[in-house]
Amino acid sequence: MNFSPLRSLFGAVALFSATVVGWAVSPAQAQGDLLVAPTRVILDGRRGTEVILSNIGADEATYRISLELRRMEEDGSLVDVAEETITAKETAALEMIRYAPRRITLPPGQPQAVRISARPGADLPDGEYRAHMQFRAIPKPAPVTQPADAASGVTINLIPIYGITIPIIIRHGKMDVQAAIEQPTLVNGARGQELHLAIVRSGTSSTYGTLRVLKPGSDTPVYEAQGVAIYPEVGRRKVTLQLTPEQAALMHGKLRFEYREMPEAGGGLIAAVDTVLG
Repeated sequence: MNFSPLRSLFGAVALFSATVVGWAVSPAQAQGDLLVAPTRVILDGRRGTEVILSNIGADEATYRISLELRRMEEDGSLVDVAEETITAKETAALEMIRYAPRRITLPPGQPQAVRISARPGADLPDGEYRAHMQFRAIPKPAPVTQPADAASGVTINLIPIYGITIPIIIRHGKMDVQAAIEQPTLVNGARGQELHLAIVRSGTSSTYGTLRVLKPGSDTPVYEAQGVAIYPEVGRRKVTLQLTPEQAALMHGKLRFEYREMPEAGGGLIAAVDTVLG
């Protein structure tokens, strides 16, 4: 699972936000006491689907469900979209996504479905549209009491609020995508050796899959990274992968780099390159 950086609100609340990226049938993802499955939704406008929320904690919990806009940066991170920079395409994504309910209270061990659908307008241009659905825990109000040992001054109580964010992708009309792997390189990083490479993408669709590194004549990867996404707003994504000493020792000589669809999507080859690393 991919978690966005910790965002802290100064004062009484600390916000933990997780960005979870997966295929529509990928394993469930958990943060705090919330389990969400699937972690990636793709809609074509013909029918809707469901996301299942489960409370895996010991207490009843309430979650608020909302849509937000995020854009991918060249390093693969997702950043919030400032209101003044929202594009017509992003507005269209927000307007066409329908979902219910928007607030759920779950007893322990209790799952519930969130129904999701998309209604593209008749004049909607072909392309891929995306918004991100956030499931955020609503903390229970704490009783206002004065601690027995409170001294003069200010006491701050930090309450963690957990959330998971998943992409909701609408593909409308004709789609196309091409990708290529460029510049695999071994780099000495602060925590040891790293594998650096770039994936170049063009076309109207995003890509999402598994990056595999193989030795000649072997189908068993010496390194594998699942869930590598490149959204349409990014033409080139830089990928940095931390290697263990054992993995780094295998990253020498002739190697084949493959970027494939996730196994549940067929495992088709998206891009590949053969190279030699020293």
